[in-house]
Amino acid sequence: MINPGSGVLLIAEPFLKDENFMRTVLLLCRHSEEGSFGFVLNKPYESSLEELFNDMEGIDMPVYVGGPVQMDTVHYIHQYPDLIPDSQQITDEIFWGGDFATVKQLLQEGLLDSTKIRFFIGYSGWEPGQLENEMEEKSWLTTTSNRKLVFETCEEEMWKASLKQLGGKYEMMINFPIDPQLN
Repeated sequence: MINPGSGVLLIAEPFLKDENFMRTVLLLCRHSEEGSFGFVLNKPYESSLEELFNDMEGIDMPVYVGGPVQMDTVHYIHQYPDLIPDSQQITDEIFWGGDFATVKQLLQEGLLDSTKIRFFIGYSGWEPGQLENEMEEKSWLTTTSNRKLVFETCEEEMWKASLKQLGGKYEMMINFPIDPQLN
């Protein structure tokens, strides 16, 4: 396991029952003594981008539930630091945010590939020390993120693919039931 930090994937352990995070993979964007935040990558939202914004007609891109915090906000991660001003680097290949007006314009012009940008409603956040406590409780497994896993893996396969990346005993967890008492 690796320590939490920008670009680390948090993989929900197989028996985590919290409905916000059950069988999720979360991209950690920031982690410091002031707290942490990131986005759940594999929990689809009920509306697409064009359904959320009146001026995005014809842009039928999926939106994901980034987490239970501030469900009235839209966030995005992408691979376009040269096209989207004010982006913040998470890893060498993954960036967060930037100028939303530019994003909308680039989408309307068809200049952004849907496999290189992901949108979220809300985010996941932790108070100082909270994520460390959850790590000690073994709620999360950790691995490094990569472009392919974050942008190109479908949400139905992401949790399993993340465990496969860990290999060994973790790969066996793919087949664990959500509730071992039902086994």
